Amino acid sequence: MAASGNEFGKGEFEGKRALVTGGTRGIGAAVVRRLLEAGAQVLTTARSQTGTVPEGAAFVAADVRTQEGARAIADAAREALGGVDVLVHNAGGARPHKGALAIPEDEWQDALELNFLAAVRLDALLAPGMRERRSGAIVHVSSAAVPAAIPQFLHYEAAKAALENYSRGLAAELAPAGVRVNTVSPGRVETPGGEATREQWARLDPSPGPGTTTPLGRDGRPDDIADAVLFLASERASWLTGSNLFVDGGEFPRG
Repeated sequence: MAASGNEFGKGEFEGKRALVTGGTRGIGAAVVRRLLEAGAQVLTTARSQTGTVPEGAAFVAADVRTQEGARAIADAAREALGGVDVLVHNAGGARPHKGALAIPEDEWQDALELNFLAAVRLDALLAPGMRERRSGAIVHVSSAAVPAAIPQFLHYEAAKAALENYSRGLAAELAPAGVRVNTVSPGRVETPGGEATREQWARLDPSPGPGTTTPLGRDGRPDDIADAVLFLASERASWLTGSNLFVDGGEFPRG
């Protein structure tokens, strides 16, 4: 991975066509910028253009939580790029509640649609083209908090756990065709969405919540996650598939 600077191997993604969901702010925007700097053609998505589309990227407004939205995104990718070589599922999120039993059923469903089924639908639409070309990289963005199973975020973490299990299975299926599928699991990162979630948490419970500090002494930055995503999407990771890369400053210990 790039150690510093604002480039990830200049020209390393030259000729590559990339789709990044949720790419107008935070981690997604950082991934889009890194891909553009590395030479890729990039299409990004959001439900509406409320954020800022990084200069040089194409944009389509669509809701990844619906079948219609997934089809619109896939059609836009084929029209704007002619196909997809790198697919990054970054869109996601949920709001915290007092506990698992306080989460309304509609929010369980919304968490599944946004954090899990959106990826399943887009993969089903675009991965066959990768398999036919016998090359491609898919990166799913999960969460380092999944193993902690925090009750206030259980709808989000359960959806991300499903995404991780699905990713391993899809990796096994696509590997013989040369298509790699990996996961990145961020910890506490300085993003607008992360800050909003922490504010919601503080209103529910003023005591310190999970992820208030990291052993490395700072919160993550969007570029920390973007570099991990680009590493897994690049030829540097050509012998990696079915992996889950935790990028959390040591925030969530793992056995």
